[in-house]
Amino acid sequence: MIAVNSAMQQDAIIELLNAFNKEGITFVFKEKSGIKLLFETNEGDLEKAAKLAKAEIKAQPWGSVLYFQVTPA
Repeated sequence: MIAVNSAMQQDAIIELLNAFNKEGITFVFKEKSGIKLLFETNEGDLEKAAKLAKAEIKAQPWGSVLYFQVTPA
């Protein structure tokens, strides 16, 4: 499981990561707690999954200016 902490664009992040499928790695939104969004992933290496999620968010037009954090949970 990974956690994405962001006060803004939460719906966009959920939509983006739910649709993510690269190298067979996927994310499924599970829970929201304040600014923390929790996603389950089929990637066993949570550090790798967090890096992929972060890169995907940053690649969006709104992601480059968004303050957020992605960590294994």
